[in-house]
Amino acid sequence: MSLLLIAQSATEQTANHPLPSAAGYETVVPPPATATAVSSSSALPTGPAVEGTNATPITPTSLSSYVPDDKYRLRVGDRISLQILEDRDLPRSLIIADSGELDAPYVGRLAASDRTCKQLAGELRALLEKEYYYRATVIIALDAANKFLGRIYVWGQVKNQGPIDIAVNENLTAGKAILRAGGFADFANKKKVKLVRGGGFDAPGKQNFELNMVEILEEGKSERDIVLLPDDFIIVPSRLINF
Repeated sequence: MSLLLIAQSATEQTANHPLPSAAGYETVVPPPATATAVSSSSALPTGPAVEGTNATPITPTSLSSYVPDDKYRLRVGDRISLQILEDRDLPRSLIIADSGELDAPYVGRLAASDRTCKQLAGELRALLEKEYYYRATVIIALDAANKFLGRIYVWGQVKNQGPIDIAVNENLTAGKAILRAGGFADFANKKKVKLVRGGGFDAPGKQNFELNMVEILEEGKSERDIVLLPDDFIIVPSRLINF
């Protein structure tokens, strides 16, 4: 009898206070995340992406120490450096061709001889702003001057016909040029040497000089000699031979 009463008491206690079921545990919801958590979407930038952030930008040349040369006039064979700051490129090295022109970027051939760096930069800037740039900043500087001022030409009755270079600050005269050409040939007319100046025989404004090289070279009258300029022509004619 006592065992029956104990079992019945346990049964009644179970009915009055049932144990929680497995489904009851699944309905438990964890508390919401605190405000210190950062969502993955909020960590991304909201603006446009910036490209090339790891690349080193090209710094243009500073104009603070740049003074354009307005004294020296460029010549054939001079090497210059040219930079357009808006391109953000390094300066390029260019040489003035025998024609006196420069192969400039974008515009092509540009007359450069007998111009200063300042003048040339201004002309190139005007051409660039006319068709290619709203505003162009052109820097031109002389890298190396040609050691030769130009050339003169000797032909006719000399031993070595052809061009002769005139060095910078050299006073090359007609008599010295003939000696540099190897001297007179056997049938040279030394008293009728012709000097043509002014861009050729038929060019407007040309000058003709007749020199007696017997007086200049053999008699020592050097004051009658003429200092040559680039592109001068010396012609030594043949003398008449009587048989």
